[in-house]
Amino acid sequence: MVLDFFKKVQQILQEEKRLILLVVIANEGSSPGRKGFKMIVSRQQMYGTIGGGIMEHKLVEYAEKLLQKPRFEPFIKHQIHDKSAPKDQSGMICSGQQTIAFYDIDSSYFSLTEEILSDEVIALYYSNHGIEIDAPKNYKWLYSESNSFAQKAYIIGGGHVGLALSEVLSKLNFEIHLLDHRENLNTMTANHFVQSKEVVEFESIENHIPEGDNIYVIIMSFGYRTDDIIIRRLLDKKFKYIGMLGSATKINTLFKNLISDGFDESQIKKVQAPVGINIKSETTYEIAISIAAQLINVKNRN
Repeated sequence: MVLDFFKKVQQILQEEKRLILLVVIANEGSSPGRKGFKMIVSRQQMYGTIGGGIMEHKLVEYAEKLLQKPRFEPFIKHQIHDKSAPKDQSGMICSGQQTIAFYDIDSSYFSLTEEILSDEVIALYYSNHGIEIDAPKNYKWLYSESNSFAQKAYIIGGGHVGLALSEVLSKLNFEIHLLDHRENLNTMTANHFVQSKEVVEFESIENHIPEGDNIYVIIMSFGYRTDDIIIRRLLDKKFKYIGMLGSATKINTLFKNLISDGFDESQIKKVQAPVGINIKSETTYEIAISIAAQLINVKNRN
């Protein structure tokens, strides 16, 4: 995640004053390093990845040598994952290729890291001019990203599965919001993986979740009655994903009642229920992983 990564950049700058930042700015085919992958190399530590394997090992060694030399201007290296390539061979054979930008980061970047880690949503531009928050002009190469989370997950239900799902999604670049109607719920209090948590009335749940093509809604409230209240208020909303936890029997009964009450059957079919992919989940973490896998599938194939 961008914020976690730049927290580490800031920490290493405080400790060591200088580091090399490697950023994958482009990729094609089956490249192990994808656009946006990043890695820090300093004299004492490494953090992140640009794709792993012999390529990463080779470029880390290269960055370590750069740290022994005078400061440099940003540059890029192409890596082709094919041993038959006439040049720029990465040493890997997985096919595809990627381009890595190298940045010499010192204390002059400290103010930039402060802006990145602020509450303000900003765009970051990686180019031959450096890393900036204003779009550069006359650049030779460019990659941009935001310091905010692209995907937002709204988990309705702060119980044990909600806690486990929050932890799993926190590793997957989701901004997580937790909603429940129960006061002083211990599993909600223990949930430190979310960006926000709120006790709300489910009868007005629609007021707490925005619509959008980056919004993922996962309903896992205490029981049938509350699930029914929630789904009736969210069914006509436009989300990237909406799913509901529960047994097939419960889901079928709930959906039949919705149809009997005149709800649009095409909208009902959009609800992923029972939620998650079928991996015969039994524990809370297995359920959480099955749901996270389904969200990843939706995110990556659309």
